[in-house]
Amino acid sequence: MKPHRSGDGPAGPSRRALLTAGAGVALVAGCAREGAPGAGAPAAVTATATGSATPSAAAGGITPGAMTLFEDPAYNFNGLLALGASGAGSAEVGEVLTAVNAINAAGVSAQSYVETFRKLGDRLLEPPPGAPADDQTKRFRALRAAQYYGQALFFVLGSDDPGSEEQLYRAGRAAWDTFCGLCEPPPVTANVPYGTTPLPVWFFRPDASGGDRRPTMILTNGSDGQNVDMWTYGVAAALDRGWNALVYDGPGQGQLLFVDRVVFTPTWEKVVTPLVDWLTARSDVDPARIALTGLSMAGDLAPRAAAFESRIAALVAMPGCVEPWLGFPPEIRRILTPDKQQTNDIWNKEVVPELPPAAAAVMKKRFEPFSVPAMLEARQGKLFTDFHTPATRIRALSITDVIGRVKAPTLVLDYEGEQFYPGQPRRMYDALTSPKDYMRLTAAQGAQLHCSPMAPQLHCEVVFDWLQATLPGS
Repeated sequence: MKPHRSGDGPAGPSRRALLTAGAGVALVAGCAREGAPGAGAPAAVTATATGSATPSAAAGGITPGAMTLFEDPAYNFNGLLALGASGAGSAEVGEVLTAVNAINAAGVSAQSYVETFRKLGDRLLEPPPGAPADDQTKRFRALRAAQYYGQALFFVLGSDDPGSEEQLYRAGRAAWDTFCGLCEPPPVTANVPYGTTPLPVWFFRPDASGGDRRPTMILTNGSDGQNVDMWTYGVAAALDRGWNALVYDGPGQGQLLFVDRVVFTPTWEKVVTPLVDWLTARSDVDPARIALTGLSMAGDLAPRAAAFESRIAALVAMPGCVEPWLGFPPEIRRILTPDKQQTNDIWNKEVVPELPPAAAAVMKKRFEPFSVPAMLEARQGKLFTDFHTPATRIRALSITDVIGRVKAPTLVLDYEGEQFYPGQPRRMYDALTSPKDYMRLTAAQGAQLHCSPMAPQLHCEVVFDWLQATLPGS
């Protein structure tokens, strides 16, 4: 069937009108931070039959009162993530709220958001006033700095200085490494072989004795989270419970994306299997008790890996996701056709000229983990011209044909007001043939929205209670 084009008249609204309207809410799922500059997405959504997001009539009530830091729900979501991280020491309530006030006073924009959080990160890495800081003070100031640099990094492509993206990433990574070096014991660091670009890993242990074989959690980040988010969503909780925890950068994440320029792969088992090989060679890891978690878009990646890696003893999808491509509204998905030239003509000739700057910033951020040219163009303040290649890569992340192969016991999390994968956690749960549980975190618990940004401690309690009941001896 010939695609409907602009000016086709009686067939209904033009493609251009539909796509331009849809681009404003193009929040394809990623790392823990799925919102995007000026996206204007609804704060709550309901699921359509395909699992894509549509506005809910109750959208205004999902973050009531003090939970509304910013009127724009994209900035609000990110601010709530920072605020929620305070319970793990990876943010400070007063620092976050002071930054929120400063951003609101300046006028909420990518520029004000980036400048405010970047300066906060810089300040925390300076010596505090008064007596010299001890190691614990330096440690947690560095962890909070990593959080605030991550906040700035998320919006930098929409700012006046998109070319500082790698610099901001490196600042956050340096703060993370400073934090890790001051942990007791510090995590074991290594580069695990993967293709031509090794995977950096940080292996946290409750102590350095090395004698006991402990249960171990492999934490998998989403498409735009940073390592500090893994501390908040699992590492601290694991150590408190006597578990080991492995944090890593995979393709499309952290160092591999921003420095090594390696984009996401749909065959995530090829990423996880070398990590399991590395872990099982250690004397302090119980090879029968290795759990794999996936946060945000990794709720798709981790189940894909578990479908092929039989040594995973338990799996947690946070939330469950079977088709990340459905994180885009249908208006955006309709751009993709089987023909590359046709697709890119639609994108460049019909869509791009009509995109408002905020919507363009959304698309830059959402597509960069899937296309190095798109990332480099975004750093120059340009919008990518090849839509077909990264869109095809995102669509290839579908795991509908392999989810039934998962054998490990699996916990599928869902969230009230899930704004990026509505309906998909239940789809995953229904498709699983392994022992399985489904749990929905709610607004009554203060745990609403994607990944429960205001309740990561509760989130970790749910996950570890399930893991310790599922893995004998944990």
